Amino acid sequence: MKMAALLLASTAFVAGCGKKEVDTLPPEAQGTDYGQTTTADPNANGAGQIMPGSQEDFLQQVGQFGDRILFETDRFNVDAEDQATLQRQAQWLAQYPNTRITVEGHADERGTRDYNLALGERRANSAKNFLVSIGVDASRIQTVSYGKERPSALGSDEQAWAQNRRAVTVTIR
Repeated sequence: MKMAALLLASTAFVAGCGKKEVDTLPPEAQGTDYGQTTTADPNANGAGQIMPGSQEDFLQQVGQFGDRILFETDRFNVDAEDQATLQRQAQWLAQYPNTRITVEGHADERGTRDYNLALGERRANSAKNFLVSIGVDASRIQTVSYGKERPSALGSDEQAWAQNRRAVTVTIR
C-alpha cells in the first residue's frame, strides 16, 4: 500500500514538471573564450576591434603560437627558443600590469596519468619561474597541470606528441 502511494505521489510530481515553452531565449554570451576579446555591441564605435589586454590581443602581440612553449620528451627545461617566446610574453604583460595569467602545463599521451600531471606541473612552473626571473610579478601568475588530459593535437605519433608537450599562457581579466 505504501509503495502504491509513493508511486502515485512521484508520478504526480513528475507530471507537474513538464517541459515549459520558452518565449525568448537569453542572449548569447559575448567573449566567453578566455575573456572578452572584441567589443560586445556591434553598433558601438570600433565594433569588432580587439580589446586591449584580452587573450586575442595577447595572441596578436606575441605571435600566433606565442602563447606556448614546447618541450622535449620527459623534459621541462626552458631552452633559448622558449626564452625568446617568454620574453615577448613578459613585454606584453608589462603593458597590462593588471592582467593576470595562468600557465597551463601539458604532456603527451605516453606515461601514466600521475606522471603526466607531475610533468605538466613542472613545465608550467618552469615557464612561470622564467617569467618571474625577468621581472613579471609572481602574484600575477598561477599554474595548473592538465597532464595528458587536454591534447592540442590528436594522434599517436611524434608530430602530435611534440605539439602536446607544452606550457600555454592564458590571460585572466
